[in-house]
Amino acid sequence: MPDDNQIFVPPSFIALYTDARQRLRAPAEEVRERYGLCEDLATLLVDQAQTLYHVQLPSEEGILREMHRGLQGPGAVVSPAEATWVVSRLAELLGWACPALSEVRGADA
Repeated sequence: MPDDNQIFVPPSFIALYTDARQRLRAPAEEVRERYGLCEDLATLLVDQAQTLYHVQLPSEEGILREMHRGLQGPGAVVSPAEATWVVSRLAELLGWACPALSEVRGADA
């Protein structure tokens, strides 16, 4: 995504918006905005995940799966693919192993 913007969008996120020929399916600015939203969301969920781990559900995998399910619920602000990316990024931020995640179909915002 070469242009003058200094926000680095990782290849893992760009892959959500590219076709089989590696062309963006959305304007670069939109991809950058969606990345910002998803990165912020993953960062905001760190404290919640840590609290759940220590107070309610001492299972890293269980917490990540529940957060993934919640991100795809009614009124979701992210697409199912973005929800998977957010939870994968959350796991990375926490230093937890990310389980295989299934996207819920029909949950697009």
